[in-house]
Amino acid sequence: MNDMVLFVESNTTGTGREFARQTASLGAVPVLVTTDPDRYSYVREDGLRHVVADTSDAEEVLRVAAGLQREGRVRGVTSSSEYYVPTAAAVARSLGLPGPDPELVSRCRNKGEQRRVLHEAGVPVPAFEVVTTEAGAVSAATRLGLPVVVKPVLGSGSLGVRLCADERTMAEHAVELLANTTNERGMSLPREVLVESYVRGREFSVEMFGTRVVTVVRKHVGPLPHFVETGHDVPAGLQPAERDLLGSLAQRAVQALGLGWGASHTEIRLDEGRSYVVEVNPRLAGGRIPDLVGHALGVDLVRAQVMAALGDAVAPEPRHDHHSAIRFLTADAPCTIGPLEEAVRSAHAVPGVVDAAMYPATGAAAGWPVDFRDRLGHVMAVADDQEEAMAAAEAGLGRLRATLRYDEDRKMA
Repeated sequence: MNDMVLFVESNTTGTGREFARQTASLGAVPVLVTTDPDRYSYVREDGLRHVVADTSDAEEVLRVAAGLQREGRVRGVTSSSEYYVPTAAAVARSLGLPGPDPELVSRCRNKGEQRRVLHEAGVPVPAFEVVTTEAGAVSAATRLGLPVVVKPVLGSGSLGVRLCADERTMAEHAVELLANTTNERGMSLPREVLVESYVRGREFSVEMFGTRVVTVVRKHVGPLPHFVETGHDVPAGLQPAERDLLGSLAQRAVQALGLGWGASHTEIRLDEGRSYVVEVNPRLAGGRIPDLVGHALGVDLVRAQVMAALGDAVAPEPRHDHHSAIRFLTADAPCTIGPLEEAVRSAHAVPGVVDAAMYPATGAAAGWPVDFRDRLGHVMAVADDQEEAMAAAEAGLGRLRATLRYDEDRKMA
């Protein structure tokens, strides 16, 4: 009989396909449970087995698992999508399989609840308030002091996150977020918004597995008022004292939230020696960070996460000491995408570049980036030196950028 690992939905970019491949390499059959298999191109391209079901309902996924048990053994349940980590955890718990505590990961996913728990545990976070009305948002901003960051309490990939410098912009954005009753996956949203103080400084993420720090990542963020991630460097290139400070803070945050199973991704801002946890995500990082970690350290975080779902939750050990960097292409004004093939080939030709891609088709329109969905392509590079890796990624990005065709008459302010 076949051993199977169920994946409750998937992220649409990055590691979703790799989760399935790693499962197969470990001798189990990957099965994707999804409301819409056409959302993921790799399902058709790889012939991935899938079952259509309402993945917002843990009981429905449990019924799928029961049906599959007639032909084999379901040995693990997990998800590569942040939205469905709680559902996967609940199903795994019901089946007596390894996984995180479903109540704790649900609490962690709610940014307001997460902030409250971290604050009460003494973990430094930006000053914040959770509000349910426009008037509440205005009052919160007055108490916290402008500028403030306004974001949904449930979200991912910088969706709906905005820096608001004045009361009018803040109120308008809060009203817009409060009017959203469902997210882009069709899942219901609470009528709540997080208003928080804006913390300046450099941004990093700490990638952990279990309770161990794997690496610290330097993050590059696009122009305000949005927070689109435009690049990552692995490792971050910090002095040991700063690296240890961030690693220790992430460990404190993970412990306070009751996490510690499998991978976690903690975002931190460092401003003149003071560090603040921006948020903790009970999942692998996005933005191709697992690929960067693999290239730089020889650590396969996707494989480790699948093994944890199968009952072998061992933190992977670094095998080498290289440097990797990724840069994402974004537009800075309305444009169209020109011919792709030569630009991608040219980016690949840069010494040190290991991957380059464009996402839209030739002729597609693009504009100012608001969230991760507005990234147009990427270049990934690896080198023995951090500066070399960064320079190679930037050089490759320049070659991709040459394909953007700007309309001078429609430039955005």
